[in-house]
Amino acid sequence: MDEIPFESRAAGIRERVALQGFMRLVGAQIDELAPGSATISVARRDDLLQQHDLFHGGVTAFLIDNGTTIAAATVLKSGQGVLTAEYKLNLFSPADGDRLICRSRVLKPGSRMIIVAADVFTEKDGREKQTAVALATIAVLDQASMPPLRQAGQVASGR
Repeated sequence: MDEIPFESRAAGIRERVALQGFMRLVGAQIDELAPGSATISVARRDDLLQQHDLFHGGVTAFLIDNGTTIAAATVLKSGQGVLTAEYKLNLFSPADGDRLICRSRVLKPGSRMIIVAADVFTEKDGREKQTAVALATIAVLDQASMPPLRQAGQVASGR
């Protein structure tokens, strides 16, 4: 298969992520993309916090789920897609900050699965504190076997 120039790959990743309603709902954004890595983040909002005014663990889990698949997508060949197969998440410090940041990096690319690590930080007063770490297995699929992409503005079909 032909190698895809990274600039084209990154643009395609950004376009596909923009189609994710949950990404918009949470208010997350892609901050950085490079071959084998991705950084995504979300700003603090009251509706993303739990009862102690900390980021909810589900927000951390979402950033890891999306961040690791985005990082994996940066190393795909033409005609391939990715889906999360599993991840192990350790939450070890309260996620108290103005922003939650997930930095993911590919540890082991493969033809059937890609192993990705992720570190999650909170940012408060310009300083970062690590709050979580994860290891993910991302399945590599033939794009033709995946459901079709929805178009911008298209409502989910409710299969």
